[in-house]
Amino acid sequence: MPVYRYKAVNGAGATVHGEYDALQEGAVIEWLRESALMPLKVELAKGGRSSASSAASGSATARRSWFSRKRVSQEQILNLTREMATLLKAGLTLDRALEILINLSTADSARALMQQIRDDVRGGASLSQSLDKGAVFSRFYVNIVRAGEAGGALAAVMARLAEFMERAKELKETVRSALIYPTLLLIVAVGSIMLLLIKVVPQFEPIFAQSGKALPFATQMVIGSGRFAQQYWWVLGVGIVVIGYWWRWQMARKSSRYKWDRRFLKLPVFGDLINKIETARFARTLSTLLGNGVTLLGGMSIVRETMTNTVLAGALESVTAKLREGRGLSQPLKETGVYPQLAVQLIQVGEETGRLEEMLGRVADIYDTESSRAVKRMLGVLEPLLILIMAGLIAMVILSILLGIFSINDLASMS
Repeated sequence: MPVYRYKAVNGAGATVHGEYDALQEGAVIEWLRESALMPLKVELAKGGRSSASSAASGSATARRSWFSRKRVSQEQILNLTREMATLLKAGLTLDRALEILINLSTADSARALMQQIRDDVRGGASLSQSLDKGAVFSRFYVNIVRAGEAGGALAAVMARLAEFMERAKELKETVRSALIYPTLLLIVAVGSIMLLLIKVVPQFEPIFAQSGKALPFATQMVIGSGRFAQQYWWVLGVGIVVIGYWWRWQMARKSSRYKWDRRFLKLPVFGDLINKIETARFARTLSTLLGNGVTLLGGMSIVRETMTNTVLAGALESVTAKLREGRGLSQPLKETGVYPQLAVQLIQVGEETGRLEEMLGRVADIYDTESSRAVKRMLGVLEPLLILIMAGLIAMVILSILLGIFSINDLASMS
């Protein structure tokens, strides 16, 4: 019999790991629910597959290949979620809604994904079980759907998911759009300087060489930089690749990732932006989970996985531990010292009035707006700064050449 490894959350909010023998994944999830555990992850244990199930190896691998992030974009997932919410609200059954989505899908990857989900559902699996089989849908997404199924409100849950994803998309696009112009400025600046060093500066070398006189230090530096750029331009490309790999290695290590995330939070403008974005994500995610019947302790375990900054995510571990002791949510959040005071105060009001879900939603709205404002402020500082740096570097190159020419003219007039 196959052996499945599971990860779940108990009633106290603690994460539970273990293994369970079952014929299929659905049986493990059913057993966990009967044991008052909320499933977070269920997967086949390595080496735990029986000979009877080994024949299904190829199909399982093929199935996972359909659920590849590279094949199905987040934009497609958002569209599918929105359309499914509309169809379910119209009173269609899940099977019929999936069939319509297959016909509506224009991308092959999305169509294949929906076909696999439909086949799993027709085979007796729940929607959340089918979504949990691959790497396309996040843990947050799967658990929201699971909560909706348990409460019999799948249509409302899908609508909330679509709204949540829309907000996340809007914020991401705001940041991305704000960075387009500074990025173009940076590319133009680097390109202009490289063009001056490789094409323009070398034209003056014969003139300076014929004079036979010592040139000003600034002129020598620019000429040396031009020679280096001409002969070793490829070093720049190699350097970028090396830095890219080094950065990925740093981000893959927990200790170095934590140090970098802490440094990012301390940056003057950028750190404030990160804090606001993460606070909005924390509040929005927890509000959505609570609104769909997930317990506060269980929701905190899921929220930690949605956070991208390890410092803010790590702070939630201590908050969860104190929440388990009955200390509430707002006071432990305040003690971390990393979450904004306004957010903590609003959460405290929500706890005292019994409207925590509503206040978390309000916190998310506030910090979504604050994030947009912070992006505009950052852009307002970054654009003129890049223009000044670009103009300054180009002026330095030109002035150094002019200094060399003036020095030659001065020597010629003296002789």
